[in-house]
Amino acid sequence: MRKITATTFVSLDGIMQAPGGPEEDPTGGFKFGGWVVPLFDDELGAAIGGTFARPFDLLLGRKTYDIFAAHWPYAENTSDAEIAFAFNKATKYVASRSRRDFGWANTEWLGEDAVAGLKKIRSGEGPDLIVQGSGDFLQTLFRHRLIDELTLLTFPILLGSGKRLFRDGLAPAALQLVSSKSTPSGGVVSTYRPSGEVGTGSFALEDISEVERERRASLT
Repeated sequence: MRKITATTFVSLDGIMQAPGGPEEDPTGGFKFGGWVVPLFDDELGAAIGGTFARPFDLLLGRKTYDIFAAHWPYAENTSDAEIAFAFNKATKYVASRSRRDFGWANTEWLGEDAVAGLKKIRSGEGPDLIVQGSGDFLQTLFRHRLIDELTLLTFPILLGSGKRLFRDGLAPAALQLVSSKSTPSGGVVSTYRPSGEVGTGSFALEDISEVERERRASLT
């Protein structure tokens, strides 16, 4: 079975919109496109490079596909040439309700039922599937518990509003932190894996006070 991993830039308040530039995704009047750029450092670059050090295929939502297809095929003669070659070579699986045909080489549509198509691909042979960006499609993957590993590159910045990584409707789940590293710019690279269901408990006194009883009664 192929592993599905997601690697995402995210602000401290959970925004993942348009990290790479002002024109990347200005929808909703988002004013801070390119917010990652001033905070990017060599160690963050190394962490991202490590993600693509092994063979992989890409798993993309349609909007992120459009951003990537307008950039990476034209970046093989830039400082990002290594990643460009890897992305252009990889198979790109795209979740899309509005399109079935894609011009970027080695791109395949997941089908009318993207989850069913992905489960079929996941159960077969091949390299790991890496999700980049694709905030809307990530919500589907979270709901169906299809993410095997999640790496967050969290930046010390508050954006206030914008498209969030974790939205209403995702499936509750416990996570295990498997690695974490801070970088000179204040970024934190953290990798998590699912570890079962959410556990609960209580710090309340066994013999609660009358004041606490009244407080609880007021909540119903």
